[in-house]
This record gives sequence, structure tokens and C-alpha cells, in this order.
Amino acid sequence: MLDQRRRTVLKRGTAVASLGLSTAGCLDSLAGSGGLESLSVAYVPIYPNMHHYVMSEEGLYDDVSADVTPERFASGPDVVKAFAGDEIDVAFFGITPAMVLVDRGKAAGVLTVNSCEGFRVMGTSAFATLCDEHGRDAFSRFESREGRKPRIGAAPDGSVPDVVLRYWIERDLDLGELDSVVSKSTVPPARTPQAMASGDLDATMIQEPYATAIGDGDGDFQSVAWSGDVFPDHPVTVMFAQERVLEATDLSRELVSAHLEATEFIRENPETAAEHASAVIGSGTSDERAAAAMESKAANFYSDPHRITDPTERIAEYVADVGNTDAVVSTEELFHFDAYDAVRE
Repeated sequence: MLDQRRRTVLKRGTAVASLGLSTAGCLDSLAGSGGLESLSVAYVPIYPNMHHYVMSEEGLYDDVSADVTPERFASGPDVVKAFAGDEIDVAFFGITPAMVLVDRGKAAGVLTVNSCEGFRVMGTSAFATLCDEHGRDAFSRFESREGRKPRIGAAPDGSVPDVVLRYWIERDLDLGELDSVVSKSTVPPARTPQAMASGDLDATMIQEPYATAIGDGDGDFQSVAWSGDVFPDHPVTVMFAQERVLEATDLSRELVSAHLEATEFIRENPETAAEHASAVIGSGTSDERAAAAMESKAANFYSDPHRITDPTERIAEYVADVGNTDAVVSTEELFHFDAYDAVRE
């Protein structure tokens, strides 16, 4: 467990921030402190949701005044559907689904970021060698040699890895629309190492610890690119909350405070955090592999939502350009900075 003294200091920091507000702010806080005795928190068991595992296993949810009930979902689309239907209060999921929900009129907001720059392109040695030797021309050379386009696996259309994959092909490499360059397959992250090993894919845009799992093989697979080079500082997952949670001022601040403690724990105790993740994720993710993945460039965990404002604006423009949203979702619509700013004062 975290040092109780550290937890108390952070909670006192929240209280001090509250005392420093204007009279109107105090009235808002009092008005928003009640009404939610229980809180459902949804997550998909993926590595980028590391904060949730730490918050669960280290008892940080115990410092939240509402009774927290974690709810596990099999896929991102399942969480989005439940969130859209008001079945859950808080969700750990991708920044792009959050944009889509806000674009469709959902009253909700991002409280914190969880992870950034969280993907690696892993390829067969043959494909990786082409990329290393010929850069953007590797795709056309591969098609000429193999008589087909490279087969690349990623999560479903509209997900963050899908958006980053498309950005890599269409904007970073400037090769044209994704479908004209590669044959994309929708493959769940946990099944991707097997799909690579069986020869079903030539490459994948994949998060940890599966990127490490693919690279841990007998040398047949190599890293081709890191999403942090493709799209610097891009967010992956966020803590997204319903309006009723945002309006419960004390509760939203408690969630942010717990999240900040989780960030600190991850940085100070990476191996233990990795063990918490592997215990929840399962799917063949061992403690050793989860710990090894913490050394990856694609294992970046933060809390500060301000850090991702600029890259989120660029993602929002791209998401609108490809038609996933009707308009560019602004940071003012998407983020709820008040809780984070109050806790950090």
C-alpha cells in the first residue's frame, strides 16, 4: 500500500485548494459534493489503463467518498456503448472514442490523461528491413516483391491505434489513404502476437506489453516505428467522466487526487505496478513481461490533462478530416480542467 502520510498530504492539498476558492466556488463545491453514493468505473484490460490497476490494487479508490465498483469490459466499443447509454459513471478508454461521444452531444469530460505515445509498429524482419533500407518506399517495394499489400493489424476503426496507424501512413509518410497502401486487419491486442507468429500479419500497430511480447521471440520480428516519433505526445487513454461526476465537485477532485497518487506510484514502483497490470490483464501477460514492457518507450504514464492539449487538438482535426466526427471537437468541449487544477493548486 502507499504510504498513508503521502495520501494524507494529497488529500489535504485538495482541501486547501477548496478553501482558496471564491464564495461562489465554495457554494458550487457544496452543491456538487453529494448525490453520488456509488460510482461505476469501466475499463478494458489493456496496459495503457495502468492507473486503474494501481488505484484498485493499492486501495486508492478507498479515498473516494463514493462506493467504487469497477466494471470490466471485453472491448472498447462495449465501453463506449455503455457510457453512451449512461450505464457507467467513469471510463478508462481512448481519447478518440471520447471525442466521438462529445461530438454526438454527450455531456461528459476528460478529467485526466492516463498514457501517451503508447504504440509501436512491430513487423516481420523482412518488412522491418525494407522499412529500414527504403523508408516510405518500403510499402511499394513490398507489394512489387510479394504481389500484395502489406497486411497490418490494429484495433477497430476509430480506436486510438487505428487513428495513429492511419496518421502514420497518410500524414507522416504521405502515402495516400490507408486502404490503398496496406491491407488492414482488425485484431484484438491479446491475439496479435499469435497472429504475427502464425504469419497472418506483416506488421501491427500495437500497445505494450504485446509489442514486447512480439519482440521477445526468436528474432523474426523487429520494431519498425514508435508512435511518439510519428505523433509526438499523442494521448492514448484518458479518465472520462459523466457530467454528473464532473458536477460532484468533491468527488471529481478525489478521483483526480487518487489518479495523481497512482502516477507517482507507477514512477516509483514500476515493477509492482506492472504486476498489478498483469494480474488484471491476464491473457498470457506474465509479471516478467509486464515489467519488461515498463522499459519501453511506449510505456508513458501521466495525469496532467494540460500536457496533451496541443496533440489532442491535432488528433481532433484529423479525426474530423477522416469523418469520424462531424466537426472538430475543441479542447473546451472535451476537457474538464477544474478538478485537476484545484487539486494541483
